[in-house]
Formats: sequence, C-alpha cells, structure tokens
Amino acid sequence: MSVNKERAIVVSALKHAAPYIRLFKGKVFVIKAGGEVFADPARTAALMEQVGILHQVGIRVVLIHGGGPQSTELATALGVDTTIVDGRRVTDGASLAVAAMVLNGQINTRILATCRDLQIPAIGISGVDAGLIRAHKRPPVARDGGPPVDFGFVGDIDSVDADILHKQLDSGLMPVVSPLSCDDSGNLLNINADTVAAAIAAELNAEKLILVARAPGILEDVDDPQSLISYIDRAALKNLKTLGKLADGMLPKAAAIDSALANGVQRVHVISHDVADSILLEVFTNEGTGTLVVNDTGALTPAEQGDPLK
Repeated sequence: MSVNKERAIVVSALKHAAPYIRLFKGKVFVIKAGGEVFADPARTAALMEQVGILHQVGIRVVLIHGGGPQSTELATALGVDTTIVDGRRVTDGASLAVAAMVLNGQINTRILATCRDLQIPAIGISGVDAGLIRAHKRPPVARDGGPPVDFGFVGDIDSVDADILHKQLDSGLMPVVSPLSCDDSGNLLNINADTVAAAIAAELNAEKLILVARAPGILEDVDDPQSLISYIDRAALKNLKTLGKLADGMLPKAAAIDSALANGVQRVHVISHDVADSILLEVFTNEGTGTLVVNDTGALTPAEQGDPLK
C-alpha cells in the first residue's frame, strides 16, 4: 500500500469518527467485560487500548470487570467446588474467599497495571469502597420443577451511590469497578458483574451500556454464530428467553439488559471481545459488530437499522 493511500485511509477514518466524538464527548459510557478477557495479557491490552481511546476523546468511562473463569480455576486448584445455576455462581464461604482474591486482588490490579502502561488514569474500586454498592444477601430463589436454590453469599443490590463515581469522573479518572459488595453489617457479598454494570449505568444516566462478552452478540440460535441479531427491543428479548433461546451466561445478561433499559439507559450493546476493535467499531461506526438492544426499535435511526443510505 502506498504512503498516500495510507494517509487517505487515516484521514477518512478521522473524518468518519468526528461526528461520533462530538456526539459522545462528555457522556458516560459504562463498559462491562468478562473475566475471560483478562486471562490473557494481549487481550487485556487490546481491550484497554480501546477503552483508553474513548477516555482520551472525552467520553467518561466506567469499567466493570468480571472474573468467572479465574475464580473457577483458582477454586479448582484449592479443591473448592464450583456450582453454576442459570448462569449464576453459587457462593459459599470458600468460594467467596476465592472471589475476593480473584476480583480485587488479581484482576482489578492487573487492569490498573495495564492502564498504567497505556497512560490511562484509572482507579480501582469495589462495591465495598465508601458504600458504592449497598446490597443484601439474596434469599433462596424458587425454580420451576425443583427446590429453591440458596446462592449463598450472593448479593442483590439495594442502591448505588453515583456521587462516588461522579467525583472520580469529574477528576478525570476512570473507575475500574470490581463487583464485590457487602451488607450493612460488613458481610462480603458476590454480585454478578452484569447486574452491577446495569445498576451503575442506570444510576449514572449512562448514554450507553456496553457488555463485552465471548459471544458475538445475541443469537437467534445459540448453536449458530451466524444467527446474530443486529438490533432487538426489550419485548423481543423477553420472548427469546421464554422460548428457551437464551442459555448460560446470556441469562443474567438478558436480566441486566432489561433492568438497564427499564431504568433509563437508552442503548445497550452486546459485543464480542474476539472481534478486533469491537468497542471502537460499535461506538464510531453505524454498522457496529454485535447486538443493539433498545426499548423500542421503531425509535432507531435508519443508520442504526442498517440502512447507510438514509
């Protein structure tokens, strides 16, 4: 490729991104990424490089991370059993200790170290810090065709103190949030990271909630990666669940998406970390890469519905 052609591509890309930068500058994006991204240094760097670009163009980013794969790996090494029900982890005392070690001690710190390398002014925080997330222990959950499930030291969120995050954002910092919290008596509780991301996005009146997952997005057929749904509304998402077309980790994601949209978030994106530069493509292009979920697809612009000619 000639130098002139390379320059033309760079200039074209900048011109294409400029309207989006103007539109989103100063807005809050909440991004949640699963633990599998942070198991590999190269993937971690690739993801955080994208997040850093959003921060550098003036988007106020809050990052929430999970840690499921690492928790399972450490639990296995320590001889602690792992139980997953409907995509959610059952957390007994030993599992809670593992979660605390992994989420706060390992993953959060690794993300911050990567941010240091990329010169992103990030600060680590968990739901425990300064009462960011107030929660209570989840009571046993009834299930069809079986006895109630006691999820152990798993929390349900009562409130989120948005002022804590606003102070960090106003100081030019990027909060990196671990989904651990505690009750008013100081008992640690593990909370699903998608749930935390949805609650934070709603409380911050976020412009977007972006869920970065292993899957390419929401699929019409979980066994067919080619059945990607480009955009969908809450009612259709609930229908997919009713029809049994959502499974495993997508179940808590669907619940988080529904909660975020019900509480004021206008757009939720589900994208894959396996697609190169998926966050940048989702934010700075009409086409995107994954699934856009909204309250009403009728309110989408023609470009968001995949018609670039209008």
